[in-house]
Amino acid sequence: MSSDVRLASPQGKWLLFTTVLGSSMALLDSTVVNVALPRIGRDLDTDLAALQWTVNAYMLTLAGLILLGGALGDRYGRRRVFVVGVVWFAVASLLCGIAPDAGVLIAARALQGMGGALLTPGSLALIQASFHPDDRGRAVGLWSGFGGIGAAVGPFLGGWLVDGPGWRWVFLLNVPLALVCVPVALRHVPESGGGGKARGRFDVLGAALGAVGLALVTYALIEAGEGEPGLVVAGAAVLGVAAGVAFVWVERRRPDPMLPPAIFASRQFTAVNLVTLCVYAAFGGFFFLGVVQLQVVSGYSALRAGTALLPATLLMLLFSARSGELSDRIGPRVPLTVGPLLCAAGLLLMLRVGEGASYATDVLPAVLVLGVGMVTLVAPLTATVLASVDTGRAGLASGINNAAARAAGLVAVAALPLLAGMGPDAYLSPTAFDAAFGRAMLICAGVLAVGSAVAFATVRRPPPGCARPECHTHGSVAVPPLEGRRGGRL
Repeated sequence: MSSDVRLASPQGKWLLFTTVLGSSMALLDSTVVNVALPRIGRDLDTDLAALQWTVNAYMLTLAGLILLGGALGDRYGRRRVFVVGVVWFAVASLLCGIAPDAGVLIAARALQGMGGALLTPGSLALIQASFHPDDRGRAVGLWSGFGGIGAAVGPFLGGWLVDGPGWRWVFLLNVPLALVCVPVALRHVPESGGGGKARGRFDVLGAALGAVGLALVTYALIEAGEGEPGLVVAGAAVLGVAAGVAFVWVERRRPDPMLPPAIFASRQFTAVNLVTLCVYAAFGGFFFLGVVQLQVVSGYSALRAGTALLPATLLMLLFSARSGELSDRIGPRVPLTVGPLLCAAGLLLMLRVGEGASYATDVLPAVLVLGVGMVTLVAPLTATVLASVDTGRAGLASGINNAAARAAGLVAVAALPLLAGMGPDAYLSPTAFDAAFGRAMLICAGVLAVGSAVAFATVRRPPPGCARPECHTHGSVAVPPLEGRRGGRL
């Protein structure tokens, strides 16, 4: 396993380019579709529930199988599984682009999520396993920054495509990206994984229980908002919770579980994943509803609604790598405490965005504050997750954190319309949608505040300047030494 690639070398640049491009396909699809939802709903004659499933079918399979994707990479080779994931994702995207109705589109979106579950954990694990330790913090920061740009530029790109060649090109665009990504990965990315601790049988039962539990809970939340009979919704909810309990029971008793309980002995790892749940639940809710609010209530075109979020993209581009380096120097506690609060302030400012909203005075301040919060938060969150486990478990750690993020977004998209009182046809009524959007943003801001409180209370950094292994742990947490990184003491 190579772990000495330098970021400044040609191979290091190709490695970063390939992993960013591959993961951006999945991240881009998490947001680019949102801006197309009103047009998809009109063209395919669907209600709000079908639009929720268009988003959630993708996130459901992604969240349910991403741990399995990380385990496959650790066992069979992270580059190999990453390339398979990119090809799978591209084929599923083609099916989305030619879907004749909502049912086919939702099914193809589920297939897209399976491809994303293979490529997403592999991209980050390749960085952690391949780069020299002195370059990992900056590489992760660049990966987070460019990946965040991929997610943030999605609404702009989606708006341009929806207003131009049509919403189907939102999906078809992934095909040429894959045609670039695959040959570069095969030529320039070193293989890693394929041995070591990745032994034993695959935990198919655990993967199935986790996916079924998420699916049933999601179904119950969405159908409750549609006014389905209470018995049906309650039955799905009970079965979903039962599947979740069974999942925990199976994972605690299997000799080779998909989600090893022992990894949560690291208090740092557990704490950061709790913060991830809060942060990405709020992000999922905002990116699902925000661009729809701008189109349905404020009267923006799809392109203008997407362009509205570009300042956050620019902030991520300019400062994410430096945010990762700053976290290395001062520790993750401050960024992970302040970042969610800044994001919450940005969402509260979105309450001013209503009918006839001015971009300069209503939308832009909210987007700038949200962007500063994302810059402060995203790279340190990712780097802290990976630093909490040894390199041999990078794929597993990345998979768990990605699963937490996707599951949080999945539940948010399913639950927010219900909690905010958004009916099946709300996206067709500016008044009804505006009122529900305000309630939803208050909920999201509250969830971010909870994430900040969790980070402040639980996230710590190790004491610097000690060469003994015990000095680089905190509550059974393994972290990289602070001595000698980037040529000096941090």
